[in-house]
Amino acid sequence: MSKEPNELFDEISRLSTEQRNPKSTNIDLSSTAEILKIINDEDKTVPHAVEKELPYIEKAVEFIIKALKKGGRLLYFGAGTSGRLGVVDAAECPPTFGTDPEMVQGFIAGGPPAMFVAQEGAEDYEENGAIDVEKAKVTNKDVVCGIAASRRTPYVIGAIKKAKELGAVTLFITCTPRESFNVENVDIPICPYVGPEVVMGSTRMKSGTAQKLVLNMLTTTAMVKLGKTYENMMIDLQMTNKKLVERSKRIVMTITGVTYEEAIKYLEQAGWHVKTALVMILANVNVETAKQRLEQADGFVRKAINL
Repeated sequence: MSKEPNELFDEISRLSTEQRNPKSTNIDLSSTAEILKIINDEDKTVPHAVEKELPYIEKAVEFIIKALKKGGRLLYFGAGTSGRLGVVDAAECPPTFGTDPEMVQGFIAGGPPAMFVAQEGAEDYEENGAIDVEKAKVTNKDVVCGIAASRRTPYVIGAIKKAKELGAVTLFITCTPRESFNVENVDIPICPYVGPEVVMGSTRMKSGTAQKLVLNMLTTTAMVKLGKTYENMMIDLQMTNKKLVERSKRIVMTITGVTYEEAIKYLEQAGWHVKTALVMILANVNVETAKQRLEQADGFVRKAINL
């Protein structure tokens, strides 16, 4: 149910994300250099806000790892900038970590067109979020993460409520103070409070940066813990373009010390699967044995080498 205009006005007026920043009051009178410094100085505060939320981000990652290991999914729901950030993070997982596109997904109020042209009215109704959750066939195996800088976005709240009804673990990333968090049905709220934006209410700025940092942490940490890296190199990447093909060769060369030509030879034998090529070289085994070892080691290259 939508709120009356006066009620909505009062609610928005109280939001921390809608307050004025005293450090940028005279930004319209400032020089270009001064404006850039104001923005840069404010951006510097964002990582510190995220740092305070690390214990909650850790709990969220543990839930995500547990879900993905059991065949569940990580699903983001957001509107506007927040929704776009979720879609971007999800879209980067397959090429970076070789995941199935179904494993991490992003949903935005207004659907795919909202990625390119604002569909602002789509976020105003909780039922829209609930409908998208039902369409995604959310179950108790999944983790559903709402993303809303203000925490009040009806679409996101509706998605979280419905996800909780269906038994999913629920997360919520918001840039409001933790003590003001009052969204029900949330297992883990993550609240990097970045303070008022340089331009009042423009949450694509510090709030968007904070949300992007948190999303990076959630998926990257989960994928590392699922064996998607060797040391700090991505070894489950999909070679969907020429850059990634060459990166794969370089990764094999860096880890094993083989030549460029040898890297190509092993990758060809391994069906261009980097993990398999690495185990073949480092354990000195054939392709079938390398695949068997990886299966026994749950995809962890270090374990597979030592079997």
